[in-house]
Amino acid sequence: MAENELRSSLMNGLVRLPQIGSVVAGPGQSPPYVLLDQHGAPVQPVVQYLQDLALSDVSPLTCKSYGYDLLRWFRMLWLLEIEWNRATEAEVSLMVGWLRSASNPQRHRRRPGAATAGTVNPRTGKQMLKKGYAPRTINHCLSVIWGLYAYHAHFGRGPVINPVPESSERRQALAHLNPLAPKPIVRRARLRQRVPKAQPRSIPDALWDELFDAMRNDRDRALLMFYVSSAARASELLGVGMDDVDWGGLRVWVISKGSRAREDIPADPKAFSYLAAYLEQAGLPEPGQPVFRTLRGESRPLTYSALRRILQRANDRLGTNWTWHDLRHTAAIRMVNDPNMKDTEVQRIPRHASLATLGIYTVVRVEDMFDTMQSHFARPKPEASIPVGYDPADFKAVFGV
Repeated sequence: MAENELRSSLMNGLVRLPQIGSVVAGPGQSPPYVLLDQHGAPVQPVVQYLQDLALSDVSPLTCKSYGYDLLRWFRMLWLLEIEWNRATEAEVSLMVGWLRSASNPQRHRRRPGAATAGTVNPRTGKQMLKKGYAPRTINHCLSVIWGLYAYHAHFGRGPVINPVPESSERRQALAHLNPLAPKPIVRRARLRQRVPKAQPRSIPDALWDELFDAMRNDRDRALLMFYVSSAARASELLGVGMDDVDWGGLRVWVISKGSRAREDIPADPKAFSYLAAYLEQAGLPEPGQPVFRTLRGESRPLTYSALRRILQRANDRLGTNWTWHDLRHTAAIRMVNDPNMKDTEVQRIPRHASLATLGIYTVVRVEDMFDTMQSHFARPKPEASIPVGYDPADFKAVFGV
């Protein structure tokens, strides 16, 4: 295939990137993950960059995420037979065009009767993920590629000009941003995607009861109750061990995703009851092992993929498309709408950095005002009346009624 034809096909998502290279765990903590080429050799520019990130106290999972974004970028460079230090904005444009046009393999639905990507679930009102890559994913990929070249430019390596366009206006505005002041509105850099502002989705009470009844065992019931009452993130509860459960204080200790600090969060007493029933049946885990484990085969810690599958099975039976993060939103919205809870208390449980973040949860749900809206629609239209003493003919001549 000629180069111009190949580039045109890439821009329109008609070519699949070669499935070569991989991201694997590193030999140590610096870096925790490394990128290998098609021959199994480390890609040194990426290894050096990920090592610098690790030394800057970046989470290992962040290094892993960056590694996969750079794997996609290097696969395109390998396909075009371009050295990483000779890449230009033209190649970055091809990357963005391919991400906007190509089909995301994680969106493929192999089950018969599965919902089509991008459609809205009639029961939950939530939109299914679209067929391609999300705008936020594209922007994240651009940020990672920009960071790679900015790092090497600091040491005099790589191209003189960073191939990823940037907005000097935006960087200047964010450099002196007051966290208490409104976020300034600045123009996006070229190739950056417009990210729609998504509203948090909470589960209405009726659908919540239905979802809870769809859980098949005490482990899944405990998980559901912990998530909806503690507002914990999905990955945080999966790391909870026996030493992290305070049975008397009705709280659990988790490692927060942002600060990576060990913090305690309260939970519903029912969650502890289901957890005790689950442990009585499955037995206590080994010291230092997570509480939540698999139920079939050899006892192993429950992974995020297995956690997602629990909810997917319930969604298949109910015809819904809830996610575990919806439970965090549900917990936060319930707390914000509780008149007995202060904003500072609500902020402490989801562990948001700013009180202003709670504003996204002060939304009026259509489900909550359904009866009010039905009364509004059924209310008869008010009829015009003419005060006593006025001639109807005069009114019609003046007002046309």
